[in-house]
Amino acid sequence: MHYYRYSNAEVSCWYKYLLFSYNIVFWLAGMAFLAAGLWAWSEKGVLSDLTKVTGLHGLDPVLLVLLVGIVMFTLGFAGCVGALRENICLLKFFCGAIMFIFLLELAVAVLAFLFQDWVRDKVKEFFEINIKSYRDDIDLQNLIDSLQKINHCCGAQGPDDWDFNIYFNCSSESKSREKCGVPFSCCIPDPAQKVVNTQCGYDVRKKSKSQWDDQIFVKGCIVALEAWLPKNIYMVAGVFIAISLLQIFGIFLARTLISDIEAVRAGNAF
Repeated sequence: MHYYRYSNAEVSCWYKYLLFSYNIVFWLAGMAFLAAGLWAWSEKGVLSDLTKVTGLHGLDPVLLVLLVGIVMFTLGFAGCVGALRENICLLKFFCGAIMFIFLLELAVAVLAFLFQDWVRDKVKEFFEINIKSYRDDIDLQNLIDSLQKINHCCGAQGPDDWDFNIYFNCSSESKSREKCGVPFSCCIPDPAQKVVNTQCGYDVRKKSKSQWDDQIFVKGCIVALEAWLPKNIYMVAGVFIAISLLQIFGIFLARTLISDIEAVRAGNAF
């Protein structure tokens, strides 16, 4: 390892500490995500039995939180230490990773726009898989309930999608009390009720479809999302642009600091 003493030139403190400040926020946020994810897993007993993760066929929201936390923590750490120690390897790793994430986001956005039918089918398939695992994981259950309540929707394409779940399936073989019903999050809320009726969806689908409108949301969540997106396109675009600008700013700071360090070391090498 080589150590350099800069007698005539120094690395710009402005870029150095600005990059450090930029990354300390992500580092701390990554630690918070990791702590929240590990706490949630400990509450579900996953940390004592990791097979519970592979046993869930749907999405475990905690796994997504942990993944985001690991990425943010790693990049934040690399950026902070790289800036303070003027470590070119860590700075290049940080810069390359941010560039990769930025290009990946851009590619996903372009492909989602060009192949909308394929994306719609994949979203439908993803939603149906998670409907099957609705009762297998409390976090997944809360996520689906929140999605249905916020968007006033039920199922992927409609309430009948809940036949994919063994507890809500209308088949004669099912002995569940929830048979031929829907989760309470599909129910149209009654303003007069202060306590949530978790049994409001029982036996709903045993009735004729003409009667569903009075009790549950009949619109599928994919349809609701497709209706929501055009109305909020400017907000979505604004969020995407804001995130992109933050990433570009981080890349600019890292590349500028790398060039500054290399220039100073080259000047002091002679």
